[in-house]
Amino acid sequence: MPAKVLIVDDEPFNLDLLEQELMEHDYIIERAVDGIDALTKAEAFNPDVILLDYMMPKLNGVEVLKRLRQSERHTGIPVILLTAKASQEDKIAGLDAGADDYVTKPFDSFELLARVRAMLRIKQMHDALEEWNRTLAARVNQQVAELQRMERLKRYLSPQIAKTVLGNEEHLFKTHRRDITVVFLDLRGFTAFSDNAEPEEVMDFLRRYHAEMGSLVFKYEGTLERFMGDGIVVIFNDPLPCEDHVERAARMTIEMRDRVKEMRATWLKMGYDLDLGVGVAAGYATLGTMGFEGRMDYGTIGNLPNLAARLCAEAKGGQILTDLKTMSRLDHLFDAEALDEVRLKGISRPVAAYNLLRIK
Repeated sequence: MPAKVLIVDDEPFNLDLLEQELMEHDYIIERAVDGIDALTKAEAFNPDVILLDYMMPKLNGVEVLKRLRQSERHTGIPVILLTAKASQEDKIAGLDAGADDYVTKPFDSFELLARVRAMLRIKQMHDALEEWNRTLAARVNQQVAELQRMERLKRYLSPQIAKTVLGNEEHLFKTHRRDITVVFLDLRGFTAFSDNAEPEEVMDFLRRYHAEMGSLVFKYEGTLERFMGDGIVVIFNDPLPCEDHVERAARMTIEMRDRVKEMRATWLKMGYDLDLGVGVAAGYATLGTMGFEGRMDYGTIGNLPNLAARLCAEAKGGQILTDLKTMSRLDHLFDAEALDEVRLKGISRPVAAYNLLRIK
């Protein structure tokens, strides 16, 4: 597009002369006959450069400049002052008001056109910088939004899964039904420990314990549903599918049990008689987000999480309890100890329980 030039002078002869010089170079010209007219035309015309007479009625060039520079829209438009006043004081006053260049009358046509071209190059660079800043701001805002979404997802998922989920977060967390594996973890002896220990000591212990267990959740790419004091709930095969979710859950719990066994030796020296009990159950459940605007959680509904929780409550220290249905999906890979049928709270029929021992 041809560059747009606003010429401002109270003498029609001077406007004609400027217009004649500029039109030969295919500039789009707009005329203003005084300072007030110049401000109005600048708003409507949005020029790329302004040739502004110094001495005018109503508002002189310096006053026009000051008002232009107060506008965010016009602060980047180059302005060349045109005047017969060529004293050093007048030049300084014009430059201080915001002029970018200064040409004295009578002007040389070649010099004037050269200065206009120079100012247009400055305007192009200014516009390019403005566009770059807008693009940069948009990218920064996008990255901040991505980081915020990542932080939200990290409450549920391991970092590598969170990155995958980002592009489809809302869809993945809609209410749905799926075959999953639910793992409940709980520390035997924690209530007695927390009753006798100082609150700061309990919080420090939980931070260390959660860090150890959390690292294994991330290792096996489980979904961390929630913490409940010493209790932890982990889901496999949702929100992202995982074909070997039952096996993965079993491997994770065995490694957790072995890690706690190592930690238990240190705990006993500190007077903490604690051990890990685990419940594992696989089957269908309903999953999705629950809560209210500003505080949403992701969780499961149905008999399956209740079964896993009750098995966990029944487990003694060092046991990983599961039911017959889940064990039938694991018996070719894991050794297990068959236990007597157990009656679990909230479940009408006795449950055939198995204690996972080791990988075959």
